Amino acid sequence: MAKVLVIGGTRFFGKHLVEKLVQQGHDVTIATRGQHDNPFDERVHHTILDRTNSSELREAFEETVYDIVYDNICYTPKEAMELCAILNDHTTRLIFTSTMSVYEADGVAKREEDFNAMNYIYDLIPSQQHSYAEGKRQAEAVFEDYANFPVVAVRFPIVMGDDDYTSRLSYYVEHIEQGEAIEFVNLDAEMSFILADEAAEFLYWAGFANIEGPYNATANGKISMRTLIQTIEQVVGKKAIIVEGASPYSIPASWYMTNAKATEAGFTFTQLTDWLKPLIEKIAK
Repeated sequence: MAKVLVIGGTRFFGKHLVEKLVQQGHDVTIATRGQHDNPFDERVHHTILDRTNSSELREAFEETVYDIVYDNICYTPKEAMELCAILNDHTTRLIFTSTMSVYEADGVAKREEDFNAMNYIYDLIPSQQHSYAEGKRQAEAVFEDYANFPVVAVRFPIVMGDDDYTSRLSYYVEHIEQGEAIEFVNLDAEMSFILADEAAEFLYWAGFANIEGPYNATANGKISMRTLIQTIEQVVGKKAIIVEGASPYSIPASWYMTNAKATEAGFTFTQLTDWLKPLIEKIAK
């Protein structure tokens, strides 16, 4: 049984991860802001804190040693630095939820070496707020420099699921159902995706596997926005009204990555085409 801390674990794939950890008999603590109910009741320890408040973070965890820490809500290099200062000598390994956004959308299949966090410049006191992508890049760089424990940076594409609180896929399903326009700049752009359950399975696996460093985690295959919209049209029985503009999946060029490194390390990914249409059908209902 491992002693595990999950920072952020009451929604979406973080919730699925905690459920998996609990089912496998691990001693789990979740740390959240308390804005959402604890769905696990007495099966986990629950600490309420502000992730961005370093003194709260230190007070809660500096005296506890964890075998594995999962950080699903680190978005800046400053947050990464503060976590290293607290967890150095207090954990065996960290699984950091990063993102495909560390890569540029340039039509080329991305491999882990296409973004190297080592020697990447970071700014702990930025003059303006980091973008999501830049915050994740710099956080990875800080963990490279300051963590004295193994870190796995899990780079996810957009995560899909019927319980996605961002409602990105639902946006398209609902707009097409209701005859409302949806926006794209390039319908032929292709993207990677992963299902929430699979994202949780990968995080769990990464916690116990003998791996370290960056790992792309995505379902096998990619899909063009044109094919995605056509699939939704088939499910809802209506034709999409498409205009030029910005929307959750509107990208100028193909943006996808290979999972070869993780596959070689022993994780078996699903096929995107096996679950995408059933997911759309579930959302449409």
